Amino acid sequence: MKFDTWSAFWAMGGYGFYVWLSFGFTLVTLLAIVWSTLATKKSLLREVKQKQQRAQRRKAAQKLENTL
Repeated sequence: MKFDTWSAFWAMGGYGFYVWLSFGFTLVTLLAIVWSTLATKKSLLREVKQKQQRAQRRKAAQKLENTL
């Protein structure tokens, strides 16, 4: 498909509103997926770190208990 002018490109033969709306919706959806993935990753890493710290505290407490 060849467009003679930029306005013809943006109009997309009268379907520009629907074409650009679908592109916009797709872009927003993809950005939401990326954001959600990054937020989940951050949450999981925080959870793993907390579990590791808890395990270290329990190990230190057991070691201290065994010396008494």
